[in-house]
Amino acid sequence: MLRPAAFKARKKNAPRPEWKVATAYLQWLRGRPCYLEGHRCGGCGDAEPPRHTPVEAAHVDHGGDKGMQTKASDRFAIPLCQRHHDEQHGKVGSFSQRGGWKSFELKYGFDARKVADAYWKAWPGRRAWEENQ
Repeated sequence: MLRPAAFKARKKNAPRPEWKVATAYLQWLRGRPCYLEGHRCGGCGDAEPPRHTPVEAAHVDHGGDKGMQTKASDRFAIPLCQRHHDEQHGKVGSFSQRGGWKSFELKYGFDARKVADAYWKAWPGRRAWEENQ
C-alpha cells in the first residue's frame, strides 16, 4: 500500500488524500463486466431504479486502509452490477443477507481482497499511477 511517510490524520470534511484516489482506475473498472456475472443472481445490470451505468466500482472496506468515516482506497474496488452492489450494502435481499462484505463473500464464495488485488494488477495504468504517487 502506498502511503506518504508523513501521514497525517484527516480533518472533518476534508477531501480524500491523493494516494487513495485513482479515478482512471475506477473508470476502467466500470468498463469491466460484473465480477459475479453468471451467478444466476437474476439481475446483473437489471436494477430498480435503473442507473446510467450498469457496473459500479464497489470499494472493499476490509481491503486495508479504511478508517472511521473514510472510504477505502480506490485500488480496493471491484466491478459489481448495481444489483450486486446494492446486495453487498444490504439494500436488497432478506434481512438475514444484510451482513456486509463478509456475508456477501460467503454467499458467493470469493475473497474480495484477492479479487480487488487481481483487478488492480491487471489495470494498464497502474504503474504510471504508482510512479506519480
